[in-house]
Amino acid sequence: MKKLINDPQDVVMQSLEGFALAHPDLVTVHNNPTFVVRTHPLDFATVALVSGGGSGHEPLHAGFVGDGMLTAAVPGAMFTSPTPDAIEAAIRAADRGAGVLTIVKNYTGDVMNFDMATELVEGSGIDVRSVVVNDDVAVEDSTWTAGRRGVAGTVFVEKIAGASAARGDDLETVAGIATRVNSHMRSMGVALAGCTVPHAGTPSFDLADDEIEVGIGIHGEPGRRREKMTDAHTIVATLMTAISQDLDLSHGDEVIVLTNGMGATPLSELYLVHREAVQLLAQSGVRVLRSLVGNYVTSLDMQGASLSVLRLDDELLALWDAPVHTAALRW
Repeated sequence: MKKLINDPQDVVMQSLEGFALAHPDLVTVHNNPTFVVRTHPLDFATVALVSGGGSGHEPLHAGFVGDGMLTAAVPGAMFTSPTPDAIEAAIRAADRGAGVLTIVKNYTGDVMNFDMATELVEGSGIDVRSVVVNDDVAVEDSTWTAGRRGVAGTVFVEKIAGASAARGDDLETVAGIATRVNSHMRSMGVALAGCTVPHAGTPSFDLADDEIEVGIGIHGEPGRRREKMTDAHTIVATLMTAISQDLDLSHGDEVIVLTNGMGATPLSELYLVHREAVQLLAQSGVRVLRSLVGNYVTSLDMQGASLSVLRLDDELLALWDAPVHTAALRW
């Protein structure tokens, strides 16, 4: 293993300390328990958004704390769910009196620990709602989940729900919009090579030089199948066909496409993948109104990419276009 680290056991905290030093105007990092919260809190009576999950998927989630998106994020240990006490502390720190929406990727540990944290704040006057993201069409149940996994589409939920909260919507409305986004999006990914978790020191799975894993999860969980490596057009067609069929896309639909890198894929390849995706959608009469290309939900140094598609309506598009200012997303 060759990585820019000091001690494999201290990677998460030292990385977060660097993150706070880089963005002091946006985030404050708390330790023991660990969570990241906006440096400048929202106005009183504004719904707060809290998300989190295992580290290793940066910039998700801490990179999306700021204006127009998350109020707080809870990073767990590498590829490990955050603990209930850390989530509870983040919820209490984020709440400004209008309630808290938690955005949880569908992994068994994340769902269980966020549920436990919600129970811990019950009776303290904080109204907490939750939306569980499950956008991955690759597999129905996976190594770590019951039901579909929550993957890169989480960015859509966090951005649009954050914009809803920022415009002053109440908790029920923000939760309803987050649920609507989740139901209108699908994702699927592919891995060309595995990732190495620092405390393990070896790749989490092996692929031969001529193999790819289609439908991979963001922790290296198995996908639908292993195939021989082929060209980008064929790979993108496989992913986009599965997404389009599951989302029931049809002529005239308008969408946002997120072409997401898994951590070790050059931006040039991601743009090439995006080109293929947009062309395939155009052939079906689907209009891509907005695009996002880059590393947004990574898997350490995994080589590969995922595609996420969100079917739009006027309100979701307006909320997507609303101003955002975070470390990883701003316009």
